[in-house]
Amino acid sequence: MPCRAGDSRASGRRVAQAARWRRPALWLAAGCLAVLAGCATQQTTDPGPPLDPARGRALITRLLPPATPEPAAWATDIYAAFAAMEIAPTPENICAVIAVTEQESGFRALPVVPNLAAITWREIDRRAERAGVPKLIVRAALAVPSPNGKSYSERIDAARTEGELSRIFEDFIGMVPMGQRLFAGWNPVRTGGPMQVSIAFAEQHAADKAYPYPVGDSLRREVFTRRGGMYFGIAHLLDYPAPYNTPLYRFADFNAGHYASRNAAFQNAVSTASGIPLALDGDLVLHGPEGAERPGSTELATRVLGKHLNLSDAAIRRALEQGTTQDFDRTQLYERVFALADPPGRPLPRAMLPNIRLQSPKITRKLTTAWFANRVNERYGRCRAREAA
Repeated sequence: MPCRAGDSRASGRRVAQAARWRRPALWLAAGCLAVLAGCATQQTTDPGPPLDPARGRALITRLLPPATPEPAAWATDIYAAFAAMEIAPTPENICAVIAVTEQESGFRALPVVPNLAAITWREIDRRAERAGVPKLIVRAALAVPSPNGKSYSERIDAARTEGELSRIFEDFIGMVPMGQRLFAGWNPVRTGGPMQVSIAFAEQHAADKAYPYPVGDSLRREVFTRRGGMYFGIAHLLDYPAPYNTPLYRFADFNAGHYASRNAAFQNAVSTASGIPLALDGDLVLHGPEGAERPGSTELATRVLGKHLNLSDAAIRRALEQGTTQDFDRTQLYERVFALADPPGRPLPRAMLPNIRLQSPKITRKLTTAWFANRVNERYGRCRAREAA
């Protein structure tokens, strides 16, 4: 049996970072270590005896950063998310969640965004210009009273969190014709909550798996609560199988998208085999309407290897389109590219930090996915140190 980080559990789902030995088969895991390099962190198919809720919450509370506000409430919501998704509450998994949350919000359910009003006005002006609407007309539309009696302009100027801003845009889009023209039913607040999870991801995840809490006004608003923000943030971080033997790459995926680290390593292998430089960004095909009509740089470079891989352009395309799924590393394309690119006795890495510059109106510095992943990994290390202490 191949030694692969992230082998499936009996339930058919993999649990992230469950790096504990399967106790009844220690000799088998040790043998796997001797045969295959890189399997030092074996993801378990048997997480051991489950912690009861009281002990699970107590462990989470002990691992939270010092001075975390309302630690019992955070522990309750984290444990509940683990239980709902059948994710093992191991120290590894708990510390991964704690590290991301600490980095993203400092354990604040509605983190304050500096200069949020100025950022919002710039976004409104940008959209007005793109829609060909004069700025004066937009400002006049925003001066009308909103459902709470204050004008939209006043509410924007007073907004300090993304949750507040999201509600303003919901009102503006739903009640003012200008809102429909500028935003076409699309709320520009795209992330939220203590883990800054994508609202689009939350909506898709809830469509695939039942959300365990009653939904009030909308699922979007659930993301801005502590319970909803933690549930969907934990889902994005841990509720998918990943072939990594270190949490560093899962942290990168949290920022760049599922399997971005695996895909960046594949791009590196394509570049090594073909001699064609590629941006190691984890995107294997172009997205949007243009992606269906023309190949991107990774696809073109892979086509150069087509004869050596014994794969047609169409077969290459079909495999690359699986790049957002677990199945991509089981395709003939993936296996043959690495077989072609690996130097004798020195296999190329199967995971790499994607080289992506972070773009957001909230970001004022030159930051990258690698910076994010390494910062979270440092916090993860401090959490594991608390466990050891």
